[in-house]
Amino acid sequence: MKVGDFVRFLNEVGGGRVAGFPSKNVVLVKDEDGFQVPVALNDVIVVEDNRDERQNVTNERSDDEKRKAQKGGTAAVLHKDIVGHNVADYERSGGEALSAYVAFVPLDTLQLSSTRFEVYFINDCNYEMSFTVTTAEGNGWKLRAAGVAEPNTKMFIGELGREELNEWGRVGVQLSAYKRKKTFLFKPTVDVQLRVDTVKFYKLHTFAVNDFFEQNALVYTIVESDKVARPLVVDAKLLKRGMAQKRILDTKPARKDSERASSSKDSPVVVDLHASELLETTAGLSSADILNYQMETFRKTLSQYAKKKGTRIVFIHGKGEGVLRHAIVNEMRYRYKQYTYQDASFQEYGYGATEVRI
Repeated sequence: MKVGDFVRFLNEVGGGRVAGFPSKNVVLVKDEDGFQVPVALNDVIVVEDNRDERQNVTNERSDDEKRKAQKGGTAAVLHKDIVGHNVADYERSGGEALSAYVAFVPLDTLQLSSTRFEVYFINDCNYEMSFTVTTAEGNGWKLRAAGVAEPNTKMFIGELGREELNEWGRVGVQLSAYKRKKTFLFKPTVDVQLRVDTVKFYKLHTFAVNDFFEQNALVYTIVESDKVARPLVVDAKLLKRGMAQKRILDTKPARKDSERASSSKDSPVVVDLHASELLETTAGLSSADILNYQMETFRKTLSQYAKKKGTRIVFIHGKGEGVLRHAIVNEMRYRYKQYTYQDASFQEYGYGATEVRI
């Protein structure tokens, strides 16, 4: 058997041209779609290179059979410049930085209401990757796929129907990268949780042109150019702990303001309720989550100065759409009737601040 021979699969329907030999026992078979599929040498047989034979293979290999052939975890080469090379040994320019993705590809974009979706793990770098893909189930996780992705390849890891989409709302990906035959720079392991908005699967514009598939796809970044994707899911316990630590930090300047207020009755306590001032990041938080935290800070501040009569507190909330200001006014009218409030001095704070007097 040599490069260029036409072969058929013994355990699967179909076949293609021999494109290379990654190892002694593995052959790369290039199918009619141009994908190079690594197959055990014992699982293929050389057939006569004639038009009739090729036509028979093409007819036998339906779209459904192609997907079934990939479900064993075989990989397709990503970049055209790798075709004809030993995938395991070939290294492309710019591939030394880790890049990996999870992609969802609709089988029929014209029937989004009923189509199924293929799920792929994409290794877009010169490192081999051991990976797991899991989905959240209550407080636990369910393994969806585990394997080893060769450099610069994409691996089919599953197929989803609409009845299964909700199970993929929260996806966890863990991976480690290495090279088997060459010295390499050490790369930290990657652990990322992604929120997959299943509503997007019903919208055609969700699936976009990309570098990995001929058809449009929804691609989520795990790591790109060595930069790990910022998690889109915020763990409730970690968030609560982070907020508690933030409150401790926020109370320090508040105490200083309190000291200035006691020494000078004309100096109000100023609290900036902008999310950018209260939180290190808002990634993964909805508008409602952010508003709840802003209002919690508002209530904590009033509680802190409840016994210091005469204290003036200026809450900076900005103009925006007025949602935060409306929430503050509503609290003052129904929960804190014992305090007075008014718009703060626009000369000092603009039109986006409310002053409360204890």
